Amino acid sequence: MARGGLLAEYRRAWVKLVRDPSSAIGMVILTALVLSAVLAPVLATHPQDVWDVHTAERLRPPSADHYFGTDRLGSDIYSRILFGARSTIFVAIVAIVASLAIGVPIGLIAGWSGGLLGNILMRFSDIFLAVPQIVLAIAIAQTFGPSIENVILALSATYWPWFTRLVYAEVRSLKNEIFIESLVGLGASTPRIVVLHVLPNVMSPIIIRSSIGMGFTILTAATLSFLGLGAQPPDPEWGRMISESREYLPFAWWYAAAPGIAIFLVVMGFNLLGDGLRDVLDPRLRRKVEK
Repeated sequence: MARGGLLAEYRRAWVKLVRDPSSAIGMVILTALVLSAVLAPVLATHPQDVWDVHTAERLRPPSADHYFGTDRLGSDIYSRILFGARSTIFVAIVAIVASLAIGVPIGLIAGWSGGLLGNILMRFSDIFLAVPQIVLAIAIAQTFGPSIENVILALSATYWPWFTRLVYAEVRSLKNEIFIESLVGLGASTPRIVVLHVLPNVMSPIIIRSSIGMGFTILTAATLSFLGLGAQPPDPEWGRMISESREYLPFAWWYAAAPGIAIFLVVMGFNLLGDGLRDVLDPRLRRKVEK
């Protein structure tokens, strides 16, 4: 498909996406997440208390002064949730971008070349897929030590094979299309065909997988932080906040409820958006629906 046709297709897809109820809800949730992260110093009621200790205010229930209550150190949970959204977005974006940077090129090379090289690259990705993702992520994070950077490393190392297999399957299918065979027959170079014609035509499934993957990385990052392998105190991080709240349940229920609901809403937002993108951008699914 020509690039102009692709742009027109994406414009039509955007209109359909906005009109789809589930994807619209997902976009609203994610917009609220981004605004919360960007405007955290403005929206937070106690921005100066996020990293401070106030023992006299510890474990206060939700009130007009502390919307979501306070934690074991007396910090305002509402403010920590807002600042914690920054690390959540940072981890998700960097991990997905790193996974794309590794997985997409390998999938393109393996899918286009095929043969021995393609088999070697795909068997290499299968090694990572053979181990459960959360187990491999825990092993990597534990090996390199607890930190946000190592959480990103663990997430990237466990998620890139999904992009590789996705791109590999799409490229193998595209190689049999008439317009690709015509380009080969006209003598177009392989890099030109792959970059200018194959890659744009596999962007739709990549975008869908990326959206769903954002929710996965956020949930996995929260799991690693819950286990003590992510952000360290006093940095605000949702999974870490839930871990710290365990010994105060059920008395201080708000301590775990606020970050837990935040994680639930954000993951649901990415999943809703991913479902909407799949319905709009995947032509094979769209043909099934139209039938």
